[in-house]
Amino acid sequence: MPEVLTMGEMLVEIMRPRSGMALSDPGDFLGPFPSGAPAIFIDTVARLGHSAGIIGGVGKDDFGACILKRLKGHGVEVRWVLEVPDRSTAVAFVTYFADGSRKFIYHIDGTPAVMADFPVEAAREAPKFFHVMGCSLMANDRFRASIFDAVSALHEKGTKISFDPNIRPELLAGRDVQELVGPVLDRCAVLLPGVSELQLLAGVEGVQESIRALFARKALQTIVLKRGGNGASAYSREESIDVPVYPVKEVDPTGAGDSFDAGFLCGLLEGRPLAGCLKVAAAAGALNAASFGPMEGNISARTVGDLMSGS
Repeated sequence: MPEVLTMGEMLVEIMRPRSGMALSDPGDFLGPFPSGAPAIFIDTVARLGHSAGIIGGVGKDDFGACILKRLKGHGVEVRWVLEVPDRSTAVAFVTYFADGSRKFIYHIDGTPAVMADFPVEAAREAPKFFHVMGCSLMANDRFRASIFDAVSALHEKGTKISFDPNIRPELLAGRDVQELVGPVLDRCAVLLPGVSELQLLAGVEGVQESIRALFARKALQTIVLKRGGNGASAYSREESIDVPVYPVKEVDPTGAGDSFDAGFLCGLLEGRPLAGCLKVAAAAGALNAASFGPMEGNISARTVGDLMSGS
C-alpha cells in the first residue's frame, strides 16, 4: 500500500494559450495536458519521493493513455484505475483572465472519471494519508458516495484524512456545501482551504473566528490556509506559522494548489516541523506555477530543496 492514496477525477485539460480569450470565441487551444486535481496532487507526491496511488478512471483512448503514461512515468501506483473501453476520458476546457481568475467547461459526469468504486482491499493495509479534493465530490452523486465509503473505511483503519475543499463554482451548481463535504470534514485531520473556503466551511466570518469554529471538530489537527500571493499559514491547536511565497515568474497557476497540498503532506511524512512542511508546500506550488500546464512544473525533491535554499 502506498504512503499516500487519493481518489478522484482524472482528466485532460485543453487550455487557451493566452489570458483574456473567452471560451465562447473561436481560437487556439493547447493540450491535451494530464490533469484532474487528485492526479496533479498524487503525481507531485510521487515526484517528491514518496509512494503514491490513485483510484479513478479513464477511457481506453488516447487521452486516457496520456494521463496514465505521465502518472506511471513518475511512479504513481495505478492498479486501481479503471480503463473503460466504451467511454471517453473526461476533459476540461479552461481560460484565464487578467485579474487571475479562471473559467472552466467540464465534461466529467458520465465519463470514467466518476465510475470507480472504492476497492475493499485498499482498506486492508491502510495508507498513512488519504487525500480528498472537494471538486471530486461535486461531479457525480454515486462517485461522491464511493469517496465517502473510502473516507469512512480508511479513517477506521487509522489513516489520516486530508482535505482540500477546492470548490469549483461550475461543479457546485448552487448546492449546499456542507451536504457535499460534511462526511469528509467530520473525519479530516489536515484541512487545506483558501480564505473564502475556510469561512464557507466554518459558517462564520473572519479567519480567526473560522479557525476556532473548525477546531471544534475533534478529528482536525492542522489547518493550512492558502493565501495566494500573500503566502500561506498553518495552524495547529498550539501554534501558527506563516511563510511567504517563493519568488518565481508565474506562468500558469493551474495545479499549484494541488502541488502545494502534496508538498505539505510530504513534509509531514518526513517528520518536518510545521514551518518546514509549509516551506516544502510553498516551493512545490511555486514550481508548478512556473510552467504552462497543470502538471508540467519541474518538481522533484532536488528542485524543491534548491528553491528552499535559494540556490
